Amino acid sequence: MLKLHAKQSGTGRDLILLHGLFGSLENLGAIQRQLSERFRTHALDLRNHGRSPHAPSMSYACQARDVLKYLDDQGLEHADLLGHSMGGKVAMTFALQYPDRCRRIVVADIAPVHYPPHHTEIFEGLSKLDPAQIRSRQEADQALQPYVPEVAVRQFLLKNLIRSGDGAFRWRLNLDVIMKDYESIMQGQHAEHPFHGPVLFLKGGISRYIQPGHRDTVLKLFPKASLREIPGTDHWLHAEKPELFSRLVLRFLEDGET
Repeated sequence: MLKLHAKQSGTGRDLILLHGLFGSLENLGAIQRQLSERFRTHALDLRNHGRSPHAPSMSYACQARDVLKYLDDQGLEHADLLGHSMGGKVAMTFALQYPDRCRRIVVADIAPVHYPPHHTEIFEGLSKLDPAQIRSRQEADQALQPYVPEVAVRQFLLKNLIRSGDGAFRWRLNLDVIMKDYESIMQGQHAEHPFHGPVLFLKGGISRYIQPGHRDTVLKLFPKASLREIPGTDHWLHAEKPELFSRLVLRFLEDGET
């Protein structure tokens, strides 16, 4: 178990926020600001991401234990969890493994299923970009462009490029371990017993991450699951329509209505 870097805000019931692959707690900053008006929010950098420690495994069991350690260290008997993409899988794994420590969970645009590899170009671009040879962010952006044509995705990925004390660039995330354990990250969730607490799945209206064929798997693991779709959004639904996203989360967490 690792001691994860975290940012706390607000007062009230405790809510854990978990970001996605290649991200950090900063990706949920706008959502944290809105939810902190009603909850005490804890945004975490997951292992090998952001300012949290590096470790040799990215398994969901290990990541769930990291979250458990955070709750223990903070003296939290239980909490609500909200996770986007990979963070949603961490939240689901945590609820299945430690159901007595979790009230409700919100899962943003991911299902507890195996996904085929779909980050090949990103990995190729990042692995060929040598931070030690980069002199500016603009140069890094140009080097990554042939592999990642979308400007917004490049900007998101390059947030992981930071300067060391000597001024040289380096990766903040643990790219080697993330690449090594990528298949593990793509795996679905499994458990002998379901989580019987309420679960809200939020789907991007034009995203393909949550599909009708996932329904049986979802209900087997989370029999009290409900689904809401946010129209006109893709996988980054919380960034595309943050006010609607936050409103649905608050309604679900406060009174269970979806």
